[in-house]
Amino acid sequence: MSLELLPGTRRALLHKLATAQVQGRTPSIVAAVIRDGDVVWSDARGTVNGDVPDGNTQYRIGSITKTFVAVLVLRLRDAGRLSLTDPLSLHLPGVAPDGITIRDLLAHTAGLSSESPGPWWERTPGTLRPDLGGVLGDDPLRHPVGRRFHYSNPGYALLGALVAKLHDEPWGAVLRREILEPLGMTRTTPHPVAPHATGWAVHPWADVLLPEPLQDTGLLSPAGQLWSTTTDLARFASFLLTSPVAQDMRIPSSPSEPTSLDSPYGLGVQLLHRDGRLLAGHTGSMPGFLATVWVSPDDNLGAVVLANTTAGLTVGTLTAELLQIVTSHEPRIPAPWRPLESVDPGVLELAGPWYWGPQGYALRPLADGFVELASLTGKTGIRFRPTASTETWEALNGYFTGEHLRVIRDPAGTVTHLDVGSFVFTRQPYDPASPIPGGVDPTGWQTAPTGLY
Repeated sequence: MSLELLPGTRRALLHKLATAQVQGRTPSIVAAVIRDGDVVWSDARGTVNGDVPDGNTQYRIGSITKTFVAVLVLRLRDAGRLSLTDPLSLHLPGVAPDGITIRDLLAHTAGLSSESPGPWWERTPGTLRPDLGGVLGDDPLRHPVGRRFHYSNPGYALLGALVAKLHDEPWGAVLRREILEPLGMTRTTPHPVAPHATGWAVHPWADVLLPEPLQDTGLLSPAGQLWSTTTDLARFASFLLTSPVAQDMRIPSSPSEPTSLDSPYGLGVQLLHRDGRLLAGHTGSMPGFLATVWVSPDDNLGAVVLANTTAGLTVGTLTAELLQIVTSHEPRIPAPWRPLESVDPGVLELAGPWYWGPQGYALRPLADGFVELASLTGKTGIRFRPTASTETWEALNGYFTGEHLRVIRDPAGTVTHLDVGSFVFTRQPYDPASPIPGGVDPTGWQTAPTGLY
């Protein structure tokens, strides 16, 4: 059970939320912070149908829907039903231009148009686009396939159709069975269920409101149809912090645009580097609604903000600022240090200092059975997990991700060096007894001759 936030932290969060609601002239706004899987703070400003909204009040969440769709696609991958490198045409022939892969669609690198042809899909009924041909149009490509990031709502319509095709049922039914019901997200639905907010546009120069139309987007629903609550999205944020699928989603899969180098895109999630942290999640907007979910994996922390306004509130920034308040007021307290309960003698033998050339590293066995190789300069260490061989380990992060650490022994069984993706690590800097690539100068380490250095 996570500890409740301190009063000073709670007041700072409320001040940030209240200020944003006033400055953004937002009819209503509701927010929550999640730490270690629990909602540790929630609050709201404004009213919905005369009442202050709470964690049970539905708002439309727009493109956060895409993150749910991405999870469904990756679950199909994990079940062996598809590969992310598959061309879409392998599963949905004759629908999209040749060469577009499933990964391209997830990462918005397919080169497809941002929107569907015809009237703006978010404010018009989905019946105007009764088939995928109508969603894409006759000329859907805006960039060469795989060349650059270009956000595409029709691309996620294709992914929703892919999920429906491989499950032989509507993608929404698959979503309910595979994600919503297991996570207890009973208030996440394709259409609003009371209590829910009304979507409003606020006049730019006067404090008056205009109701936004509410449409069923049909085949484009995987791009932004869902409604949800802060309570439900807190559960989804916890999933994004803990699920192995979510770890895959956080790997940058498309480049940042030159104007936003701190914001690459993963697989169905936006990524944001802010205050030295990586945030992952998604923003969302539909006429009358704005929404964001951000999680900070390093802090096991998440935040959700939902509002019923079309514009005027930078909801993604606000959500990130709520996280920053918590991390600055209450930095995460590390778990207590404990000795290892067990360690393989062969792994313990590897512990201690190693050198790549003159650069010092330390190898440590970890409680989860992995090992970490960390530079003595304090940079983030590289974690390795064991493979089927007791002498081989696979790197999980950093430069060597996917490469192998191999333990090399002499005929007597003594460890001579470690080989990490062809990088030789030795017990002494440039150990002449080890197979250093290029060899070691036979004169060894030298002092500088007088006047020559």
